[in-house]
Amino acid sequence: MTLKKIILITGVSTGFGKHSASLLAKQGHIVYGSVRSTLEDSDPSIKTIHLDLLDKSSINIAVETVLNNEGRIDVLINNAGMHTGGPIETLPDEFIRKQFETNFFGLVELTRKVLPIMRNQGSGTIINIGSIGGLMGLPFQGYYSATKFAVEGFSEALRMEVKQFGINIVVVNPGDFNTNNTANRKNYLAPDIENSLYKNQFEKTLSVIEHDENNGWNPEILARKMVKIVNCKNPHQRYVIASFEQKLAVFIKKILPGILFSRILEDHYRIK
Repeated sequence: MTLKKIILITGVSTGFGKHSASLLAKQGHIVYGSVRSTLEDSDPSIKTIHLDLLDKSSINIAVETVLNNEGRIDVLINNAGMHTGGPIETLPDEFIRKQFETNFFGLVELTRKVLPIMRNQGSGTIINIGSIGGLMGLPFQGYYSATKFAVEGFSEALRMEVKQFGINIVVVNPGDFNTNNTANRKNYLAPDIENSLYKNQFEKTLSVIEHDENNGWNPEILARKMVKIVNCKNPHQRYVIASFEQKLAVFIKKILPGILFSRILEDHYRIK
């Protein structure tokens, strides 16, 4: 019998969040899923709430809503995020700041709001959705990778700090999945790339990135894993959910000299 838990998960409009929230609700958990705007085809089993990670007051209201309604929060899944794409040198400042505000600072703010609740309960699990791109820097996704690397360090430190309070910190590192990330990135690609010295290489690499994503796994695979993590009494610190090749890349990065691993990535992303 699955113990019913109160779950708050961000970014349930599409992709990982949407599938995970639905499957968790079907398991009997009480799921609060956050969206930034009105969701027309929301799952009636999910309690949809407004939450904008760029707005501290929105974060406070969302957490207080869950706490007032349920009296506790057992699981926080920091899923919401965004992707930018383009050369590190030329990506606009506003894109860079939004990338960090969404993927890192918003995650931090929400986590800090939930921590006192879990600490007072003496239990809780926080699941941070990282990325393979948080374990290796991805060309022309440098700022996205930087935010996910930041999540790695944040989670590692936090895990040790809150162990005394019975709080678990889990990082999930997905590989390539067929979600709306490819389409959404188009809104945050470096402008004026046609006149850039990076144009040819960027277009070659972007075609590889989009091919990998469009041929990636169904997000429901990750959602099913998320259910197992939530239901697990003692979850692992990390779950790499990816193809064999991508898991292999994570492993060989640990054992190969940096220059050799860089050549492998360069070959994959057609960098000459």
